[in-house]
Amino acid sequence: MALSDIAIRNAKPGMHPEKPELNGRPYKLFDGGGLHLVIMPTGGKLWRLKYRVAGKEKLLSLGAYPALSLAAARKAAGKAREALAGGSDPALEKRRAKAKAKAGAGDTFAAIAKEYIAKKKREGAAAATLLKLEYHVANLTDIGTIPVGQLTATDILVPLRKVERRGNLHAAGRALQFTGQVLRYAVATARLSSDPSRDLRGALEAPKVKHRAAITDPVKLGGLLRAIDGYEGKGSLTGMAMQLAAYLAQRPGEIRQMRWEELDLSGAVWNIPATRTKMRKVHAVPLSGQVLAILTALQGLTGGGEGYRGYVFPSVRSRARPMSENTLNAALRRLGYSKEEATTHGWRATAKTLLLESGKWSRDIIDRWQSRGPNDALGSAYDRTEYWAERVAMAQWWSDYLDMLRKGADIVPIKTRGAGK
Repeated sequence: MALSDIAIRNAKPGMHPEKPELNGRPYKLFDGGGLHLVIMPTGGKLWRLKYRVAGKEKLLSLGAYPALSLAAARKAAGKAREALAGGSDPALEKRRAKAKAKAGAGDTFAAIAKEYIAKKKREGAAAATLLKLEYHVANLTDIGTIPVGQLTATDILVPLRKVERRGNLHAAGRALQFTGQVLRYAVATARLSSDPSRDLRGALEAPKVKHRAAITDPVKLGGLLRAIDGYEGKGSLTGMAMQLAAYLAQRPGEIRQMRWEELDLSGAVWNIPATRTKMRKVHAVPLSGQVLAILTALQGLTGGGEGYRGYVFPSVRSRARPMSENTLNAALRRLGYSKEEATTHGWRATAKTLLLESGKWSRDIIDRWQSRGPNDALGSAYDRTEYWAERVAMAQWWSDYLDMLRKGADIVPIKTRGAGK
């Protein structure tokens, strides 16, 4: 006879309804099809389903009454019978689900992010890149303890809004991008079925595009070069670094962290290691005569001296570290140039603009010289073979051009056809 809610409520713990001699022991009330309720002497009422798999009798725990009602228990038993009919063992499937949930609880966003960053480190990501990734993790502490399988777009938006409210729209956007990278890694490693951060496209306030200040007027550029020449007198490390930034037009971080072992002065080439380049491959930079002269002068100051760890431009505070990130821009401010007028990174835009305006050099050659453009996964890990002769010629032309501007010549690049086109 099927059970009823009245019969279940009237069942007294420790009082067997038919066999008094069994009082004080657990007893069962049967509903049919293997479903029954165990009445414990302590007062608990537990749903169980008895079934057979491969000739063996098994028992599946469904839950406790009244948290699991009679109707819900019958529904759960029905699902278990369906699984049984489909060739699955309900008890085994339940254990597997529990194990998966337990394992998933350890797959928090912070844990997966740490794993992802370790992977990037093994792949040779630059130290500066790894620091930026750690910075993103610090901005996402609100979701750090949440298992990735439980993360929703709404959860992810909470820490991003906090970064937005601080006025750092760029950081918010990059944190969202990093979140997507971590979650897609979780998908690839079977810890997550899909990336919920994709639903946040367009949710953040877009920052205004702000280009780094760069001087492209030849006359004003000559004035800047003369100001740099006079910075704190001859032989100033900062002044020499600013001179190299102008001649080389490479990324400021690469110049600050330049090491003597990367320089081949006899071959007139600077080989920037892949760990420090944005394109993740060795970047060969041709050295003009002017650059070689500055580096030769620097050899007497920092050329592998004790404690310098090979840095061409060591920090004034600690010789074991390179010149600080702010040193060159701060020097420009002391020269009277505001951040709206000139930045060290702006030399890249200055060079590219004036080189293109000269008509002598193609965009491809300039981009190879400055290590711009997409990172071709199928390309060489070393870029010296790409337009090398043209890049050598262009590097020298650029240095000569700056020297003429420094002397006060009002030289406006004239578009002419040259070997580099």
